Amino acid sequence: MIGYYFNVILVWPITNVLIAIYKGLLFIHFPYPLAFSIIVLTVLIRLILYPLIASQLKASKKMQEIGPHLSKLKDKHKGDAKKLQQETMRLYKEHGVNPAAGCLPVLIQLPIIWALYAVLRQIVQLSPHSAISYMNKIVYFDFLKLTSNWDPTFFNLPLGQNPQHMFHLSTTSSWLILLVPILTGAFQFIQSKMMFAKTAPVEKNKEKKEDFASAFQSQSLYIFPVMIAFFSFTFPIGLSLYWNTFTIFGIIQQYQISGLGGLKK
Repeated sequence: MIGYYFNVILVWPITNVLIAIYKGLLFIHFPYPLAFSIIVLTVLIRLILYPLIASQLKASKKMQEIGPHLSKLKDKHKGDAKKLQQETMRLYKEHGVNPAAGCLPVLIQLPIIWALYAVLRQIVQLSPHSAISYMNKIVYFDFLKLTSNWDPTFFNLPLGQNPQHMFHLSTTSSWLILLVPILTGAFQFIQSKMMFAKTAPVEKNKEKKEDFASAFQSQSLYIFPVMIAFFSFTFPIGLSLYWNTFTIFGIIQQYQISGLGGLKK
């Protein structure tokens, strides 16, 4: 029942929007209309989520700005948990920071992103003939019904195939397919790096100790892009197209709010 209502509320409406975009691009004879429909839909979703993501990024920026002050409080009130909590809350109030401000936008975004992912996964994995049958059952209006098979490629790359399968073909062009996961990982690294504040200088006579959170953050900067690149190598190219569009738009939004961030140095 949960899956059914998830489809009715989010997946099917997003699918109808995708088909409407596809029909519009097809009408003006735009090349690779299915692939560009995925790009346009992804940008549209990002624009809808823009205020929520902006709120999340601003909250994250404020938390990073008071990071050095929090570190000083931890050193000053080491061993006194109650005093540390009081001073931390006072610091939050002084700087107008709400630690939970970034949580609500994320919780609202996730169902929409999952729904978009579910739509695109179905689109790229269905054969053109099966896609017509499936889509025509869930469209809301007759003029959105598909009457012919769509082109499941993007600059001759099959959206339903994954780079891993194409690489094993052992042709000269198959090596070029490695650019898909490489670019996906690179874009993800750029966005992750921009999200980190510029590193403040460390006092020479002060012993530097990283807590678990900071150590995890530092390692995830490199681990997460590698994971995304690997997923891009094994997932259909159509999903990588969606993810890269989503990430590039995120880089632009991150730059507008926080600048280059940790990427500046």
